[in-house]
Amino acid sequence: MPEWTWNYDTATGTYKSHTISSKLREQAVVESVFADFVRPEPGFGRKKGETITIMRFDALSIPTSAALTETERIPIDTMTQTSVGITVYEYGRGVAFTHISQLLSKFDPEDRIQKALTEQMRKSLDRLYATAMKTVYLKYIPTSLTGGSFDEDGTASTSATSNITVAHLAAIRDAFADTYIVPPYENGDYIGLISTKGLRGIKNDPTFETWKQYLREGDVLHNSEVGKIESIRCIEVKDTTNLANNKGTGSVLGEAVIFGDDFCVMAEVETPEVRAQVNMGQDFGRVHAAAWYGVLGAGLSWSATATAGKVKGCHITSS
Repeated sequence: MPEWTWNYDTATGTYKSHTISSKLREQAVVESVFADFVRPEPGFGRKKGETITIMRFDALSIPTSAALTETERIPIDTMTQTSVGITVYEYGRGVAFTHISQLLSKFDPEDRIQKALTEQMRKSLDRLYATAMKTVYLKYIPTSLTGGSFDEDGTASTSATSNITVAHLAAIRDAFADTYIVPPYENGDYIGLISTKGLRGIKNDPTFETWKQYLREGDVLHNSEVGKIESIRCIEVKDTTNLANNKGTGSVLGEAVIFGDDFCVMAEVETPEVRAQVNMGQDFGRVHAAAWYGVLGAGLSWSATATAGKVKGCHITSS
C-alpha cells in the first residue's frame, strides 16, 4: 500500500483545486424587444426643459351630407386641439470595484462589469417602454377560443378564460380597421408583441399555418419575429416581467400588445450609455466604478383614450 496518496494525504482547499478555467460563464439575459418600436420624438434635447408637449388635432366630424344649396353659406366646423406631455427622468445604475482586484484577478472586473451594465441598461429601458405601452386604454380579453371582449377605460374588467388564438388576432385586426381606425405600423401591417405563452396558444391553434408564409421574399424580419397572421407581424417577447404568462382563470393567458403607427414615443435628452470612472477620487485612486446613465422618458402619443382614430393599439390581458 502506498505511503502517501492524493485522496487521503493531500490537504484540501486550493492545493487540490487551484486552476481556474480560462472561460468565464455568465448568466443568460433575455433579449429586448420593445425598444425596437419606440420612436424618438424629434426636436427635443438639451436646454429644452424637462417635458416635451406633443400637440394633437382631433379629426373633423363627417356630416351626413356635405351638399349645399345655392343660397346656403358653407357651415364652419370647429377644429379641436389637445396635447400630451412626456417628462424625462434620469436613469442609471453603477458598480464599484477596487484597483487591487484589477491587478490580481485573472479576469479584468472592469470588462465584465461594463458588459453586465450594458445588459442591465438594455433590459431596464425595454421594461420602461413595455410599461408605457401597456397603459393603452383599449384592452382585449379572450373569453373563449374564438371570442373576446374590449374594455375602453384602461382596465380589464373580465377574467380571460382562453389563451390567444388566431380568431382573437382576426377580431383585433378587424376592430382596428373598421371600429377604432388604427393606422398600420408599416406596409399595411400591424405589430404584435406577444409573450411566449401567448404565441404558444396561437401556434397550437388548428388554423395556424406555416410561419412566415405571408412574408414576401426580401422582407426584413424584426428581432424575434416568427411570422405574420391577419396583417399582424407576430414578435415573441420572452421577458415575463414585460408581458406576463399567467393571466386569466387558471393562468391560461399570455399577454400581448398589438399596435399600429405613432403608438409609443420617446423623449431623449441624453442617450443612455455605459461610463467608466477610472478614479472615483476615493483613497488615492484605489476605488473605481462603471455605470450606465441616461435622461429620457416614454409615453403614448394618445394616452388615456380609446376613441376611434386616437387610440393606436390594444393590450391583450385579463382582470
